[in-house]
Amino acid sequence: MADLKICVGSACHLKGSYDVIDIFKRCVQSRDVADKVEIKAAFCLGHCTEAVSVCFMDKIYSVNADTAENFFDEVVMNNIRS
Repeated sequence: MADLKICVGSACHLKGSYDVIDIFKRCVQSRDVADKVEIKAAFCLGHCTEAVSVCFMDKIYSVNADTAENFFDEVVMNNIRS
């Protein structure tokens, strides 16, 4: 199972981390990958100026509500299909 960690620290929280989490939850359900992806909250991934920070497969990304679904399809789905 792959962990998808979303920062919920102060900077990321203010920039919409909980919106990103909600979008990722919908993506997991609609793509039927609950057995392959686990969404986890994380505190400070060290990239506060680039918030919302997301860690997937040991790489940090900057995601927001407008890019979250596209990120999920392009990064997460492409990696878990392999």
